[in-house]
Amino acid sequence: MRIITQTAMALHCGAVRLNALIRTRPFFKCASFGLRSFADHASSPKVASNAPETSGDHVLYTPEHFALKDSLKKIAEILGGDVSATQQENIIDQEINPYVDQWEAEGKFPAHKIFKILGNAGFLGVNKPVEYGGMGLDYSYSVAVSEELGHIRCGGIPMAIGVQTDMATPALARFGSAELKKEFLLPSILGDKVACLGVSEVGAGSDVSNIKTKAVRKGDDYVINGGKMWTTNGTQADWMCLLANTSDGPPHRNKSLICLPMNLPGVHIARKIDKLGMWSSDTAEVFFEDVRVPCKNVIGQEGMGFTYQMLQFQEERLWAVANIVTTMDVVIRETIHYTRQRKIFSHPVLYHQAVHFRLAELQTEVELLRALLYQATALYIKGNDVTKMASMAKLKAGRLAREVGDGCLQYWGGMGFTSDVLVSRFYRDSRLLSIGGGADEVMLGIICKYMDILPKK
Repeated sequence: MRIITQTAMALHCGAVRLNALIRTRPFFKCASFGLRSFADHASSPKVASNAPETSGDHVLYTPEHFALKDSLKKIAEILGGDVSATQQENIIDQEINPYVDQWEAEGKFPAHKIFKILGNAGFLGVNKPVEYGGMGLDYSYSVAVSEELGHIRCGGIPMAIGVQTDMATPALARFGSAELKKEFLLPSILGDKVACLGVSEVGAGSDVSNIKTKAVRKGDDYVINGGKMWTTNGTQADWMCLLANTSDGPPHRNKSLICLPMNLPGVHIARKIDKLGMWSSDTAEVFFEDVRVPCKNVIGQEGMGFTYQMLQFQEERLWAVANIVTTMDVVIRETIHYTRQRKIFSHPVLYHQAVHFRLAELQTEVELLRALLYQATALYIKGNDVTKMASMAKLKAGRLAREVGDGCLQYWGGMGFTSDVLVSRFYRDSRLLSIGGGADEVMLGIICKYMDILPKK
């Protein structure tokens, strides 16, 4: 009873914040785009979702989870701009966010504005401590939010949100001092600060143990030199959760996570990186030249950074899987709609057995992945180590996303080779999942280790 009461109270607080936000916030206004082209209609069909959205016999979600997801839909409506009242009920599924195309073209979305909207409503701290602005719910609620964010019609914005909620802040929330939480976690949950994660380097992407950035203690400060690569939110971030070598010990015992303000002297944004996909998410190369950071900015214990980062990866990978599962649902659904309308040799493309059989196979694979996600999440919230299952889920998600993107794009024909439809954007964006946050080969190595079949060195 006590757990149910805490959950209800947390959700009530989020709802109060959301209602206040809707009443008072001057939201973005949608520009008039005039007549919509055929491509616009092809990319945003008005079709019903086939994903499980009822709580009656759901394996993981309660009515409270679905209430949270429904609240987030209202936020997504706000992100979508000013729309007619008749369209608002199913805005995420029916309408392309009018700002996404603009942000994709500009190579950046307004992170501070979007994060403040989400932060005011509580969605940047669903599983974070209440005393620092969070809702204090278990991680299954974060998975539910990630699923809902999968309806945003590009990969870059959900990824940037995921960096804020499940990559840069979990270790801080779990191990950081009260002072650090007040300075960095609280404003990140409220949406007043944008965070980034500084782990990968040019010669150390998936091989986290091989990073070269150093933080040398001098008095009460660390002096940091080195650089980070592929830093999501890097050009807009207010602070970085930085992994750096703080001693000359063994690779797994010489690293620390440090809260590093991005406005310090010696922090240089070298460039914004052009990418194959995720265009609306700004990605930076960052250099550090004699950057002085107080030693008190270390998260938890010095030398435990590698361990903390590995723990963060569990949540990061589950979050990424939840997000991509929803988007794959949407892509398959829209492909069904399009191939039902598109005719070849006087018959709808969907009527060809090769097409509807393949779409059925892909949807089956998505459902299997969803089941693995829910099982891993259920075990995780009970305190279990789900590194193996999270790695399996991420491995499968990355590979399945490529199958779904490539397979569905084929059925769109020439339209699929344009930038006017979601499937082509998904084809580009989803390729990152088999690389970022640990490449497929790293996931396989982790799985083999847990299976005790990895050859001994």
